Amino acid sequence: MIFIGIGSNLTSDNYNSKLDACRGSIELLRRNNIEISSQSSWYETLPIPASSQSNFINGVISVKTHLDSSYLLDLLLTIEAQMGRKRGVKNAARIIDLDLIAYNCEIVETETLTLPHPRLSQRAFVVRPIAEIAPDWRHPVLGLKINEVLTTLSDQKITRLSY
Repeated sequence: MIFIGIGSNLTSDNYNSKLDACRGSIELLRRNNIEISSQSSWYETLPIPASSQSNFINGVISVKTHLDSSYLLDLLLTIEAQMGRKRGVKNAARIIDLDLIAYNCEIVETETLTLPHPRLSQRAFVVRPIAEIAPDWRHPVLGLKINEVLTTLSDQKITRLSY
């Protein structure tokens, strides 16, 4: 399975809400021939690392594509830029954040891409949505089912949104 994490904690002139930005990114993926297989609920989460930034809206989608992992990453970065994301300070607030979380069972470590995402197992805002849409998925490095990973993150506050 291919998982993309989606998050936002800023609004912009083009997106009235953080949720609008997240939904907008999915539409841009569709326009680029990325097939959305499933989509998690949306969750509100605190910024990590802790800061005075506003809370994030996060979710995960599983997709199908003919692009390989590096080209898919390039597409995600292009969409972020199209949506107005400015890269600079690490962990800064952002209109959109699109992370390639996992690409099938690939284990990759290059200068530009690490798969699965190196902090996947440390973030409930990624693990819980994956558990929602793919409860039998197994982390390719840890060998654990995603629900087993989730039990190690019970101290992280994550709130499922009703919309």
